[in-house]
Parts: sequence; C-alpha cells; structure tokens
Amino acid sequence: MADKTIPYKIYLSEEDMPKAWYNLRSDMKNKPAPLLNPGTGKPLTAEELSPIFCEELVAQELDDTTPFIEIPEEIRNFYKMFRPSPLVRAYCLEEKLGTPAKIYYKFEGNNTSGSHKLNSAIAQAYYAKKQGLKGVTTETGAGQWGTALSMACSYFGLDCKVYMVKVSYEQKPFRREVMRTYGASVVPSPSETTEVGRKILAEFPGTTGSLGCAISEAVEVATKNPGYRYVLGSVLNQVLLHQSVIGLETKTALDKYGIKPDIIIGCAGGGSNLGGLIAPFMGEKLRGEADYRIIAVEPASCPRFTRGTFAYDFCDTGMICPLAKMYTLGSSFIPSANHAGGLRFHGMSSTLSQLYHDGYMEATSVEQTSVFEAAEMFARVEGILPAPESSHAIRAAIDEALKCKETGEEKTIVFGLTGTGYFDLVAYQKFNDGEMTDYIPTDEEIAASVAKLPKVPEM
Repeated sequence: MADKTIPYKIYLSEEDMPKAWYNLRSDMKNKPAPLLNPGTGKPLTAEELSPIFCEELVAQELDDTTPFIEIPEEIRNFYKMFRPSPLVRAYCLEEKLGTPAKIYYKFEGNNTSGSHKLNSAIAQAYYAKKQGLKGVTTETGAGQWGTALSMACSYFGLDCKVYMVKVSYEQKPFRREVMRTYGASVVPSPSETTEVGRKILAEFPGTTGSLGCAISEAVEVATKNPGYRYVLGSVLNQVLLHQSVIGLETKTALDKYGIKPDIIIGCAGGGSNLGGLIAPFMGEKLRGEADYRIIAVEPASCPRFTRGTFAYDFCDTGMICPLAKMYTLGSSFIPSANHAGGLRFHGMSSTLSQLYHDGYMEATSVEQTSVFEAAEMFARVEGILPAPESSHAIRAAIDEALKCKETGEEKTIVFGLTGTGYFDLVAYQKFNDGEMTDYIPTDEEIAASVAKLPKVPEM
C-alpha cells in the first residue's frame, strides 16, 4: 500500500482561485498562425470577426502578447459554485496497477454539465450579455458543451440555440433533455433547418454528422439573425484562455505539497481541456524554467495529431468559417460514429498544433475498446464513472504507469479527468455487451479528405 502522506484530495480555498486567465500564447516564440479570411486569404481583422463573435472575445482571440487577462468578478463569483475543483491522488488505481508511479487527476466533473466546459461557457455568455445581445448559437458533440452553455445562458437570461451532432443526439437523449431543461433549443445536425445543413445532407445522405457540420449550421444561424453571435466550446484561442483555470489550480495544488509532475496527459478533441490543463506547465517549459513530458491523447478513429496534416483548413464542413492553420484530417472528413463525441472534430487548436509542430508536446492515439477497458478499471477502483473523452487520458495514464512498473521508475503522472460519463450509458452498455467495435480510417480515406484542403499562398 502506498504511503499516504499526500491527501486523497487536495482542496484549495476560494482565495486560491485564479484571478486572471493565463494566455499561453504570450510565451510562445512561434505564435499560432492567424485566422484567414477564406475569400481574401488575408489575416482576419477584429472588424471581420465581430459579426461572428462577441467583441470582447474577438479581442481575446487576437491577443498574442498579454500574459494575464483579469477574470471579471461576476465570472469569478459564478466559478465559486463549482471551483476550485479537487486534485485527486489515485491511490486505489496505483495499488490496482502495482506501479511505483504516483498518479493524480484534476476532476472537472463536479457541476451539472458534468465537465470542464462550464469554465468557458460562463465567460462567453457573460460577454454576450455585457454586449447586449439577445442570444447565442453553438454546436455540441457529446453534449457537455451544449449543456454548459445552456446553463450559462439561463443564468444570464440569453436565448441559446444548440446544433448537436446527430449521432450524439440519438445516443444521448438525456443530455439533450438537460439542455432543454435549461431553456436551450436543440437540433440534430446536419439538419434541414439551414442552407448548409441541407447541402451536407444532399452530399452525404444518412450521415451521422460531425462537429464540423454542426459548426457550419450554428454559424449560419448566428450570422443571419440580428442580436445573435456564435460561441465555440473548444479549438479557439479564447477558449483555451478561459480553460487555463484548470492548469493554474492544478499547479497551485501541486506546489502546495512540493510536487513536480514528470508527465502531464490530456485527451485531445479540439484542445480546450488539454490546453487549459497544460497551460502554466507549458509556459514554464517555453520560458526554460522547467521541463515536462506532455502527452495529447486522441481517438484512433479521428487521429489529427498522429496522422493529420499541418496546414490551413476550414474549421467547418460547410466551408463558411475562417481558415485556421492546424493539424487536420480535412474539413470533409467525417469520423466513424464512435462514442467519444467530443473528440470527433477534424482539426485541432492552432495553439496546440503549433506547440506540437515545434516539438514541445507529443501525441498518441488509442482505440475505443481499449479506452473503455481503462474506463471500467478506473470506475471500479476510483469510484467515478468517467466520460468516454476523459477515458482516453486514463488509458494513456495507465499505460505510462505500467511502463513505470516495468522499469521501477517512480514518476509522477497528472492527467485531466474532464468529466463524468453518466449520460454515456449507451456506450457503456455496448462495451459491456461486447458490441463495441473499433474503426480506424485508412490512409486512403484520410488522403482523399486532405486532398481537398484549400489552397493558401505562403505568407
């Protein structure tokens, strides 16, 4: 049995909560490439972005230099309902694995949305309300983001229109009903309610949808309805900024006991939780103050980092959004209908893509059945049913801990437990019944999608 000199849960006080978000880009020598106007091929200006996003969020999106951005008091007061979140020592998992490794996880599931998404949802809703808007539109994959945004909009009295990836809409009806309970309208995407939705359905009849499809529909609705703006739950710089509260709290908790992690692991969808968790640690790495091994974990069915191309691409399937330079499988790539709905975006955060390209972090891809094996083990010994997305990080953490068992190294591993899986019971049922399968796209499928990347002149 491990020596339990460190508490099972390291709690921080309200006074320990971050009072400012950390802007990781301020410490990057190679800044993320700018968003481009698909019509002109030139970097987008604040004036061009303001019809899509809230004005203050546009400023945050384009700010590559300010290290810390103050969190408004109203947002901090809302955070206090569920933050600071605990950093947990996984003693029982360590014992189960028989590893000398020390494993910690930052648990972000202790709010009704069941995930970290509320950290950015409340910020984006706050700025929309402050601007005097009527409402916002968005997409959601697994449903955590849509749930979080519906909660935030309800708090501020904003209308909320959610386009939910069709496969998740069908697999997770209870997640949909939570959104509706908080006042949001929820439409399965692609749908017949938008021009771009009808176009996608015509080109891909019977499609189960993708985040890229849902983004296209949400953006179209926002730009065609006065008083509305589009908000996004991942990928964008502004979202990674808001999610930095995860990493800042994690580092404060570790510093409290003099703990320095060797390995930091996060699941990788669009990049929000991963970017938030690693932010202060990556900042130290960029400044040459410390070194960490940082691992992004993605599904083998949607392998952006491990098999994608670093290039400019549309952020949406309908090709109406700005171009971002990122690791991508091509905006026309529609991944298989796996159960990690939040990790099915065809691209990746430009910030994280640049860091990966420059060698500051590594990536691995894991198969769905292996992920659920790890999720089941974790649930049985740690007492939390993890979300399928979070379980990708659990899988990698277990694998790294088992390597320590082989070598005898006492490494300290920290991973992000981004949310709970209580609305993912269809997925757990498929796994328990032995009906879950793994689908890995072929090189030919990826190549066909990548071949459609937009032609962008060298800047």
